[in-house]
Amino acid sequence: MRDDVTLSRPTLGFLGLGWIGRNRMEAMAATGMGEILAFADLDPEAVAQSGTIASLAQRGRSLDEILELKPDGVVIATPSALHAAQTIQAFESGAAVFCQKPLGRNAEETAAAVAAARQADRLLATDLSYRHTAAVRAIADEIRNGGLGEIYAVDLTFHNAYGPDKPWFRDRSLSGGGCLIDLGVHLVDLALWLLDWPEVECRAASLKRGGQPLEPDGDGVEDLALATLETETGIPVRLACSWNLPAGCDAVIRCEFYGTKGGVTVTNTGGSFYDFEAWRHDGCETRLLAAPPDDWGARAAVDWLGRLARGEGYDPECERLVTVARTLDAIYASGTGASGTGRAGRR
Repeated sequence: MRDDVTLSRPTLGFLGLGWIGRNRMEAMAATGMGEILAFADLDPEAVAQSGTIASLAQRGRSLDEILELKPDGVVIATPSALHAAQTIQAFESGAAVFCQKPLGRNAEETAAAVAAARQADRLLATDLSYRHTAAVRAIADEIRNGGLGEIYAVDLTFHNAYGPDKPWFRDRSLSGGGCLIDLGVHLVDLALWLLDWPEVECRAASLKRGGQPLEPDGDGVEDLALATLETETGIPVRLACSWNLPAGCDAVIRCEFYGTKGGVTVTNTGGSFYDFEAWRHDGCETRLLAAPPDDWGARAAVDWLGRLARGEGYDPECERLVTVARTLDAIYASGTGASGTGRAGRR
C-alpha cells in the first residue's frame, strides 16, 4: 500500500491501441474506477477508433506524450520488444504499469522491469488472463483444498490454428520467440501458479518451424513447441503449443492435473478461444465444475485497476514473472541446444 496517497479514481494512459489495447481500455472505462487521461499509438486509425471510448482524453503517438501528463497508471499493449523498456520508463516517471505479456523477451529483461517496479514502489501486473477464468478458478479450488491428493502429473496444451497476423510476432528480435512465448507463457504460468511455485527443471524440449528444427541463431521463431518439465518433487509437466497446427478447429486449449484422489480438466468448448469448461474426474465418473458464459477477457486488467484505486504499491508477487521467464528461457535453451543449465525456479 502506498503511504503517500490513496487513489479514489486513478488517471490512466494507454500505449498501444490494437484490438487488445482497445479492449482493455473499454473494459476499464466501463468500470468507472479510473479516468482515461491519454492514449497513444503510431497508427492514426487506431487512435481515431479509441476516441469513441474516451473522447475527452488527449491523443498522441508516444509514451513520452502520455508521461508528460503524469498519469497514475499506464497500460502497455505494444510489440513485445518494447515492453520492458517502456515499463521501466513508466516506473521512472512515477506511474504504475499493467503490461501485456510477456513483460520481457527473456528473464534478464523481465527482471529489470520488476526491479524498476520495486525501486519505484509502484504496482506491476501483466495480462496473464487465463488465471481469471471461472474454469481455472474452479480447478484452483480443487487443487489448493487438497481435493486431488498428491498431484503426480500435469498435461498442458494450447494450439492456435491461425497464429498471429502481425509480422513482428515472427521476428525473434522483436518478439523474443514464437508460439512458446506467445501461448506457452500462459501454460507455464498456470502450472507453476497452481502447483504453488515449485522449482522446475526442463528435461526435454523440441522447437520446430515449418516442421523442421528451429535454427538456434536464426531470426525465425518456432511454430511448434513441445517440452517436459519436472518439479523438485518429481511431477512431470508436459507442455505443447503451436501456431497454424491443422487441429481441425480454431483452437485446442486444455489443462489437466492428476492426483491420488482425482483429476481436474479445463478445456475450451467447440474450438473457442473464449469458452471454457472445468471438470472433476473420479475414476470413470466426471462432474462439471464451471461452464460458459464467462466474460473473463479483461479481468486481469480490471483487477489491476481496482488495486491501483486502493492505493496499492509494489507487490513482491510480480517477481514470479521472472520465474516464468526463466522457465521459458530454459525451454528455449533445451529446444535449440543453446548453452544453459536448463534450470528454472524460485528466485
